[in-house]
Amino acid sequence: MTNNPPMTSNPRQEEYYKLIDRLLRCPNGKEPEVLDASADLIDEKFIRTIIQVATIMAHENNQEGSKFLIHIARQLAKQLGLYPELSTET
Repeated sequence: MTNNPPMTSNPRQEEYYKLIDRLLRCPNGKEPEVLDASADLIDEKFIRTIIQVATIMAHENNQEGSKFLIHIARQLAKQLGLYPELSTET
């Protein structure tokens, strides 16, 4: 099995995969710039796509890449209000 994402005929889905690839290839710390450059693609479906790719990577024993993508997905979900902030107060 290769690292190639599943084939799709959805042009937006293709853009999601391209953005994920750019995130994986960008220098450490440049992720916000990469995301800002494609802000129009950042939505709930993009986050789901990141999780799907991260799952594939985990199954292919690419734990570093998988953890990185899950971290990005979690941060984006928080920004979009999709990921609840857990209160540490008791």
